Formats: sequence, C-alpha cells, structure tokens
Amino acid sequence: MRALVVTAPRRAEVQEVPEPVASPGELLVEVERVGICGTDVELYTGEMAYIEQGFTTFPLRLGHEWTGRVVAAGSPEDFAWVGRRVTGDTMLGCGRCEYCQAGHHHVCPKRFEVGIRDGWSGALAERMLIPTRFAFHIPDSVSVTAAALVEPGGNSLRAVRAANIEPGHRVLVLGSGTIGLLAAQFALAEGADVHVGGVREGSLALARSLGVQHTWQLDDLANGHEDEFDAVIEATSNEGMPALAVRLTKPAGRVVYIGLSSTPSLVDTRDVALKDITAVGILSASPGLAGAIASFASGAVVPDPIVSEVVALEDVPARLEGRRGEGAGPGPKVHVNPRLLG
Repeated sequence: MRALVVTAPRRAEVQEVPEPVASPGELLVEVERVGICGTDVELYTGEMAYIEQGFTTFPLRLGHEWTGRVVAAGSPEDFAWVGRRVTGDTMLGCGRCEYCQAGHHHVCPKRFEVGIRDGWSGALAERMLIPTRFAFHIPDSVSVTAAALVEPGGNSLRAVRAANIEPGHRVLVLGSGTIGLLAAQFALAEGADVHVGGVREGSLALARSLGVQHTWQLDDLANGHEDEFDAVIEATSNEGMPALAVRLTKPAGRVVYIGLSSTPSLVDTRDVALKDITAVGILSASPGLAGAIASFASGAVVPDPIVSEVVALEDVPARLEGRRGEGAGPGPKVHVNPRLLG
C-alpha cells in the first residue's frame, strides 16, 4: 500500500509499504482523511523533542488526526466494528501501569503515540491499525472533515473544560491556529464572551466568521489589558505568551496552557500566587475525544471551516514545508485524502 515515509529530516516521499494485518484486539482501517499539525511539522524537520530524547527515530510515518472506516478486525468479538466509521486515540497506554489503571493512559510512560513515537505507524497511508479499545465510533451526522478534527477538538475541549467557564465569562484564547479556533468555538458553546488574539488577520477574520465578536493582535494585548479576563487559554508557540496570559487574567481566574514553544517559556510564579490564579496544563485529547464527537454530532460546534484544503499524499512534503495550494482557504488546517493521486 501507499504511505508517506519521512526518511530523514526534511526528506519525505510516498513509498510502497507492507499491508498491515489486524492482530487480535486490533482493527484495520481504510483511512479517509488525515490532518497535518504542528507536531508533524516538528517531526518532519527533526526539531521535535522526542527525536533528541530517543523516543522517535527515522524513518517514520506521520499522522495522528484521522478518520476512516473499519475493513477488518483481528478478533471475532470485534467483527461488529467492520463497516463502521471511526477515529482513534493517539495515546495508546499499556493498560497495566498505575496511570492506565487510574484512567490516565495518555501519560503512561510506556505508551505508543500513533504517528509520533516509535512503534505505531501513523495515518498518512491508505490503511492503518488501531487497537479496538482505543477506537471511537463516528456518527453519520459528523462530516468526514469534522471527523478528522476530533483529535484537535478533544484537546481544545479539554482546555475549555479546564478554564471552568460559566455563561458570560470573558474568555481570551491566545492563538488563532487550529487549537485556538476550536477552543473559541467550544467556549462559545458554553455561553462565554470569547476573545481571540492572533497574528494573521486572515485567521482572525475566520474567527469572527465563526462567531467570535472580539479579536486582537497579540502585540495590542500586551499593553493595558491586565486583569481583564476570567480565563485565558494559551494556545500559541510563542515563548512570551505564557507570562502574558497570567498578566491578562483576573485575580482568582484560570490560565490553561495547551501551546508549546520551541524554547523554554518563563512565568513568574509570584504573579500566579499573588493573584491566586489556577494554572492547568493540557497534554492530550484522550479524555476529550468522546465529548468532541458529541459536540460535532449535535451541531453545537461545526469545525469544518478550519480546514483550508484537502490534498494528496504526494503534496504532504510541500505542506510540511509551509507551502499551500493556490486555492487554499483561510483556515489553518490542511487535510490529506490518502486515496487521491497526486
């Protein structure tokens, strides 16, 4: 079958690879749509911390935001899954350690991460495997575009839940990429007065089209807006934003950190303590996947406009280098259809 293989930093190509076969407890999925995210870019360029730490080595196969249809099951008790639309968790915990036993498999020290860590190939291929216990059914009411946004949707939903939003709260989302825009939509669904800060005017205009009434340039927020927001969700890769998030949050408010900068970001913990701020970190979509699917299925959140274009596997290296197609829309997310021929 065809799959995208990253053979070395900034070197990727479509190759013929062996067909996957479902073992007991696994499902074989024909992939219909895959999202490209910042983690994929860092793995492609070789800048991802997991590479330095030895968790990820080349060659590797990317793709952890996906949807598809089950075409085979490795166990008779799983045959009912065949034909179903599905997506899956990225974090595949061992199931035995104290973290997995406590329901926190996304921080299992022995976990696989689909398309990220060694040991479990990603979804940028015609077919892939997923353990049945990590598969999620996708209702027919969810579009294929939205289904492939469940993983970033789960992250964003967790961030909004951590912000402890109540109707009427002033909530600021720092960052107008995929996670930021999804978080803004989930916050709107909670009845919040949502503000989004970003850099690109096109993405801020998209935020407004999604119902966000207040958008800001990040530089403007840094001047004269301290203690204005009940909660701030920091979803950028800018190392200066975590400290700014604390300054912008009201005393007794909440700051949620879901963005990751490439260099260390510094926060003065005196500001956190003296303002009695609750700070929360979000690693994974795992506890939010079911909620994201439910929100997409009900229509409470419609994420489709976030996707700018759908491309073939052969187009992925150019997208990982930051190039977009001539007809791409304003959304930050690029999707891949592995069945297209480039």
